[in-house]
Amino acid sequence: MSSSLAADVLLAGSIASAVRSDPARAMAVRERRFAAALVAPALLALLATTTFPLLYLVWTSAFRMDLAMPFADGFVGADNYRELLRDSRFWASLGVSLIYTGSTVVLQVAIGLSLALLVMGMRRGQGLFRIVAILPVVLSPAVVGMVWRTFMLAPEFGIIDYLAITAGLGSRNWLGDPTLALVSVVAIHTWQWTPFAFMVLLASLAALPDDLYEAARIDRATAWQRFRRITLPLIRPAIVMVVIMRTMVALTAFAAIFTVTGGGPGTATEILNLYAYRKSFTELSIGYGSALAVALLILTVLISGMLFAIRRAR
Repeated sequence: MSSSLAADVLLAGSIASAVRSDPARAMAVRERRFAAALVAPALLALLATTTFPLLYLVWTSAFRMDLAMPFADGFVGADNYRELLRDSRFWASLGVSLIYTGSTVVLQVAIGLSLALLVMGMRRGQGLFRIVAILPVVLSPAVVGMVWRTFMLAPEFGIIDYLAITAGLGSRNWLGDPTLALVSVVAIHTWQWTPFAFMVLLASLAALPDDLYEAARIDRATAWQRFRRITLPLIRPAIVMVVIMRTMVALTAFAAIFTVTGGGPGTATEILNLYAYRKSFTELSIGYGSALAVALLILTVLISGMLFAIRRAR
């Protein structure tokens, strides 16, 4: 016992002497420990709120969990995924999700870039225009959905319907017609999130060097040539990042569509996220709903990975 104690004392003394002999190393060790202590709470919170629920979601998708028929619950392995592949409603919602995502992202980038170019050419009122343009982003998607459903798209009394009647197009059931309902939710998402693309692209345009444009003007390049040969190549990284971020958000959209149409009429605007919600919390099929959510996660990861690969390749 005494020999062990003596060995511990010698070891502690040697460590202390080593620390005293190398103060820079001791300082580095303390800084690493301090950094780990600062990061640990956020990391634990991140694991608790993202990683654990994700693992639980994957685990739940391997079970039949039907609250309407609990006597049939049990482990089914990959049966939920095999049923998913045979589900025509899944493929329909997947198609709606891809149409919704592709159209909204393209419109946001095109309109956002057009507005950014317009603002860059303004000599007065840029600040006011930026404030007004950014307002839709700060609103909750549920609030945006209610505003559009009540004040914009209501038959006969909505602003959009009033403009259609004034233009001689007649009244339209914007949320009752399958095609018009899908167009409407695309327009709503585009209206709310175009300011994000606008602000990012405006910042990228403001950072471009003026000497390139001066040289192009001296060479008598037209406005279109300057845009195609100078502006687009220089802001391409910003455009790609906007496309990636907006694609990930559009694939997982929920609140605005749920508030405006609830996925209807029928399943015309039922994106995959909304189908998973309905399956889990309306039809009470938790296991199959989890499989749908996992499928949506895989789709999001694959599309995002493809976009990042394209970004790196170019």
